[in-house]
Amino acid sequence: MSHTVAEVHAVVESLWPDAGTEPWDAPGLLSGDPSAAVSTIHLAVDAVGATADEAVQLGADLLLVHHPLLLRGVTSVAEDRYKGAVLARLIRAGCALIAAHTNADIVETGTSAVFAERLGLRDIVPIVPSKDNADRGIGRVGRLPQPTTLGRLARELGEILPATASGIRVSGDFDAPISTVAVCGGAGDSLLSEPAVLSSDVYITSDLRHHPASEARENALVGTGPALVDVSHWASEWLWLETAASELRERLPGVTVTVSDLRTDPWDFVVIQ
Repeated sequence: MSHTVAEVHAVVESLWPDAGTEPWDAPGLLSGDPSAAVSTIHLAVDAVGATADEAVQLGADLLLVHHPLLLRGVTSVAEDRYKGAVLARLIRAGCALIAAHTNADIVETGTSAVFAERLGLRDIVPIVPSKDNADRGIGRVGRLPQPTTLGRLARELGEILPATASGIRVSGDFDAPISTVAVCGGAGDSLLSEPAVLSSDVYITSDLRHHPASEARENALVGTGPALVDVSHWASEWLWLETAASELRERLPGVTVTVSDLRTDPWDFVVIQ
């Protein structure tokens, strides 16, 4: 049984409503014929050459990604540029492209919620709840079923997340007790001053920049903030894909939905000094 691109897009909109999209974001149907048939959907975090090739090789009719390919404005989609090459590859193969980004972050089964659940957190609530729905919002915070230490938690993250060259970076005492955990899949240093983060024992997110991380570390040293754990942006959001795939399978009976295992984290290796 197949559906059209437009019908799949409507299901995507029902699962991850555009109303939850941040003003700067650009998800939705990025390319493809709305009337084209869809019998196979492939999911990935990023629309890059490798995931586009994978989708085409699998015979997918639609590639659904988390990160919008056209988030920043472009003036050319010539094929000697990465975005043009990806779009051309998909269009030639008849594979549509849809993105679900911040609208998929805030829902009850979104990126941070899945991350929190994989950590086994209880009493999970958003760090920043949506104005119209307290169960939705940015990030998640909850309590571990049993207290642990920062070092043990970091090692557990190493088992939960797919491996990347950049690994897991930690700021804090290895033996510091941890009970309350705040998480934000993807870049999250904008939440460092949120009360739910400040009152947590540790904050797990990605792409922590030097100055916000340094300030948070110094505040923690005087007792006014959490330990920090910085993980791969791609890895933290990749966890969500299987949940998204399950939701699509339920809503689109007869459609085959697959999940990419390709690591699209941008870093290839590190040098330990």
